[in-house]
Amino acid sequence: MWHMLAVMRRNLQNTRKSPRVADENMFVDEAQVFNVKKYGAKANSDISKALLSAWKDACASKSRSQVVVPGGTYKLNEVLFEGPCKAPVDMKVQGTLQANGDHSAFKTDGWVTFQHIDGFSLSGGGTFDGQGAHAWSKVNCHEKRNCGRPPINIRFNYVSNAEVHDITSLNSKNFHINLLGCKSFNIQHISIVTPENSPNTDGIHIGRSNGIKILDTSIKTGDDCISMGDGTHEVDIEKVTCGPGHGISVGSLGKYPNEQPVSGIRVKNCTLRNTMNGVRIKTWPSSPGQSTASDMHFDNILMDNVGNPILIDQEYCPWGQCKLQVPSKVKISNVSFKNIRGTSTTHDAVKLVCSKSLPCENVEIGTIDLKYHGPEGAAKTTCLNIRPKFSGQQNPVTCSKKS
Repeated sequence: MWHMLAVMRRNLQNTRKSPRVADENMFVDEAQVFNVKKYGAKANSDISKALLSAWKDACASKSRSQVVVPGGTYKLNEVLFEGPCKAPVDMKVQGTLQANGDHSAFKTDGWVTFQHIDGFSLSGGGTFDGQGAHAWSKVNCHEKRNCGRPPINIRFNYVSNAEVHDITSLNSKNFHINLLGCKSFNIQHISIVTPENSPNTDGIHIGRSNGIKILDTSIKTGDDCISMGDGTHEVDIEKVTCGPGHGISVGSLGKYPNEQPVSGIRVKNCTLRNTMNGVRIKTWPSSPGQSTASDMHFDNILMDNVGNPILIDQEYCPWGQCKLQVPSKVKISNVSFKNIRGTSTTHDAVKLVCSKSLPCENVEIGTIDLKYHGPEGAAKTTCLNIRPKFSGQQNPVTCSKKS
């Protein structure tokens, strides 16, 4: 009797420790598990047709279902998993999916796309291998305003009440994960890997989405680890390790007409290591329309060998693609940088360059300790069109001269 009670107690504790697993499996009947092997999928061969067939049946199920890709390596062409579905669907990728290495073979800018789905999870410990090396050497979208973009590894278009966890995105040709028009979307415990010299391979890009959480995740890439575009609201980023890469960025904003405001960005308890930038907000000068970016907070960030650890750049103009003399029309306000410490690889440890026509407002700098060891002497700060508030200690002293 006591032994049975102990076992029951232990099982209950394990369930409490792993709510994610319990939530995904407890309502899935065995009859509602759609394994791609039952649809003819075989390792080391193209499983596109089998996987789409399994998805179609799962999506039509009236109760929660699972699509399973078991262990092994599989070829996968460009696929679209379209909703709406009649009930939530979980996709478990346990093996490795490999894309065609030739980016010109793709008709759209997505390799694996999930679209118009409410109630979804992606997990399983598997890998999405974009085989992007060929595209990196051929397409210079990071230098050109208009070009034929190679495909993103995983796209989520208008997906709500979703969770992605325990997967790896490897060597994407373009962005790794892209969220557009998503709501209530959690990303947790995933790994993103591309070389430092891979162009335009943002780890996670978020646009026109609301209620996004990115937790306990490792991102090594050749561009922004996380980037947030216009129309993004209520994003929580915590316990993310970034590097190599270009840092964690709001923006770039102000490049296109009719952009939507950005608000409610919270980044905390993160580590950036060997990145080109730290935490930054970037907007284009010569904006075709006016917009706002507000309520953005960066707290408890460790910078290890990072260029420009704290950066507001409203003169973001890479490769001379804009008129630098025309001020940005994106209004930045209600921003805080607190408890940020570590080492800078550039002389400008704190650089706050705001718009001449719309100066930054209500920016707080609190408890900063950033060291620079280089030929230019001690770390310094640059402040333009901004008058920040201060709290705690400042090293280096920020905006020591009026700007």
